[in-house]
Amino acid sequence: MLNISLSPTKALAVVLSVLLTPIRALRLRYVPLLLVYFAYGSSVFTAIALNFWVKETLDMSAADLAELGIWLTVPWTVKMIFGSLVDSVLIFGSNRKSYVYIGALLITMSSLMMIAVVGEHSIVAEFSKKSVYIFASVIAVVGFVMQDVVADTMSTEVIDKSQSKEEIHQELASIQVLARLSLGFAIFITGWIGGELADVFKDEREVVFMIALFIPLLSILGVSLVRLNPVPISKLNKHVLFGGLAFALFVVIMGYAQVPYAQEIVFVISLSIVLILLNDLIGDLGEDAIRHIKMAMIIIFVYRAMPSVGASLQWWQIDVLGFDESFFAKLSAIGGAIALAGMWLSAKFIVKRNIGEVLIFLTIMGTLLSLPIVAMYYDVHTLLGVEARTVVLVDTALASPFDYIAQVLMLTLVAIYAPEGKKGTWFALMASLMNIALSAGGLLTKYLNKIFVVSREVVSDGVVTVAQDYSQLGDLLWVVVVSSFVIPIIVIIKYNPSKL
Repeated sequence: MLNISLSPTKALAVVLSVLLTPIRALRLRYVPLLLVYFAYGSSVFTAIALNFWVKETLDMSAADLAELGIWLTVPWTVKMIFGSLVDSVLIFGSNRKSYVYIGALLITMSSLMMIAVVGEHSIVAEFSKKSVYIFASVIAVVGFVMQDVVADTMSTEVIDKSQSKEEIHQELASIQVLARLSLGFAIFITGWIGGELADVFKDEREVVFMIALFIPLLSILGVSLVRLNPVPISKLNKHVLFGGLAFALFVVIMGYAQVPYAQEIVFVISLSIVLILLNDLIGDLGEDAIRHIKMAMIIIFVYRAMPSVGASLQWWQIDVLGFDESFFAKLSAIGGAIALAGMWLSAKFIVKRNIGEVLIFLTIMGTLLSLPIVAMYYDVHTLLGVEARTVVLVDTALASPFDYIAQVLMLTLVAIYAPEGKKGTWFALMASLMNIALSAGGLLTKYLNKIFVVSREVVSDGVVTVAQDYSQLGDLLWVVVVSSFVIPIIVIIKYNPSKL
């Protein structure tokens, strides 16, 4: 009887412990850093207003926008350039804060240019709206990349270094959790508010861009108040700097040239460059440290390189299940909110467990949560008398936190193995490696969709040019689910750094 009467109390204690974990982990010294992450997440504030303005004002085709996307992606793929500069080059006596100020200046300039062009002010009258928009977009991305590199680097420099090694690792994990929470909350709240304001000011869209000037102010406030541990200035790594510049030039050239197998060539060469630069970066570390880092890189790469079903799943949901834009919007909103809650509730679990255990757990959960979609293809939901939309809503709600958790794990692993004096370059190179892993997943997805051909109906001038055919979607789903379970589990067990 005693155990039964205490059970609710114990349960309440467990729940409170979980809920309070992020709050307990929060330290006053983290808050300025979290403001920088919040500012980065707030970049979605103008997204809806911008999309409607581009659609209604600019004469840009889908090809034009795709071409612009190449330019806007380049700064993210060459983060190692900014990381190398952050580690080695002082600007006005600082190799941290000055870069955030420069990033904020670029973001402010971008917002002012958008205010001018959207409001049709005379200062930009002699320039085409398209050219102003493109230039504003490019400098905004560069500004956010600079701030992102510095924020990731500073996340390892606000810790209490008087602790034990294990306590430092837990604090690094806690900071990554809090950083993702700040970023996720900013995306959720500013994206929603920005969308509402875009509707309110649809006849005066420049007002939304005026309000968006709060974004650089947040990052300036945060970096001005942050207190960091002293860090040594590293010698400029010319291999990383010039290798990154060569990589950027290569990506741009390949993006514009119609070279056969261009995606595969970009992938192989970019992966080779990043691995060479990473190997050069860790070359002076101890043998054990190098082994740990290489095992961590293998796990990160394979975990993120798994294929997806691709667009064919959504085509099937639209054509066969009858899902519409409104329902997909609802899914997005629910996913964002629950992902944030899941990130909060899982904070204790992430910090306390070793990386291998958590990755195996995430792999198993991801597989289990894929099965309802597979079952829907075979009409199991109809046999059970359950609406398809109900199944997808519940599945989205359950699955949405795990991407956030996986991101935190990746960044925690990166933070733990960051070499002293080279943290900016390390974070930037690992970010490039993770982006390349996603490219590998995209290539695998493309190959699978060529093997298991799934097509939606395409009508041109009233004539069906491509017939609808989802007969191979089931096979595609099974291959993706099984491979995304078996391969990561084997790799994690074999290369888990925690077992050494």
